[in-house]
This record gives sequence, structure tokens and C-alpha cells, in this order.
Amino acid sequence: MNRRMLTREEEEAAGEEIEVRREDQDKINKFSRLHQHELSIEEKLTIKNKEKEELDDVTTELELADEDETVPYKVGDAFFHVSLPQAQEMLGVSSAKIEDEIAVLEDKLAGIRDEMSELKVDLYARFGKTINLET
Repeated sequence: MNRRMLTREEEEAAGEEIEVRREDQDKINKFSRLHQHELSIEEKLTIKNKEKEELDDVTTELELADEDETVPYKVGDAFFHVSLPQAQEMLGVSSAKIEDEIAVLEDKLAGIRDEMSELKVDLYARFGKTINLET
């Protein structure tokens, strides 16, 4: 009897399930881990963007303050009264640090999404419509 390999479409048409190989399962597991990591980074990124927005708001408000006034500046759980120029400098440093953290998170997120896209291509090529990797 002459047996030839069935194409994926022929397997689906025949109602046969596509065999999940070990390497396929590893790719599916990796995709799942990457997706969870993606969600975690997105959450951190949202928090950092909110912090950056709040720092920008405070910086804008301090522009309206009097040069001779001292302003309360929070360090940890305590507030210290510092001069306006010193508070603005400290805010600038904090803003730059958060911007750097945001850039690092965005780079990680882009890398994860690229890797997930590659896995999607491989897995959809193997399983077609029988697998759902939409996140």
C-alpha cells in the first residue's frame, strides 16, 4: 500500500487531529510564558507612565511657585522643605530616571512581542485554525 503524507488541509478535512509533538508543546509553553511576562511588563509600564505624568504635573506646578519659598519634597515616607531650585533639580533627576526605566521596559516589551510573533508564525503554520494564540 502506497502511503503519502497528508497536508495539514487534508488532515483537517479528514477530521483527524494533528499530532502535537514535544517541540510543538515547548513552543506553546514558551508562548504562554512570554504572554504572561508581556502582561507583567505592560502593567509596570502603565505604573511608570503614571508616575512620569505625575512628576510632569508637579514640575509644571512648581514653575508657578515663588523663588524664595521652600517647598515640601517627599523622600521615602518623609517630607523635607527644600528650596525651589533644589526641588526642581531633584524632580528633573527623578523624571530622567523614570524615562530611562520606561525605555528599558519598552525595549523588553518589543523583544517579547517579536519572539511571540515568531512563535505564532511557527505554530499557526503547523496547526492552522486548530490553535488560538490571540492575546
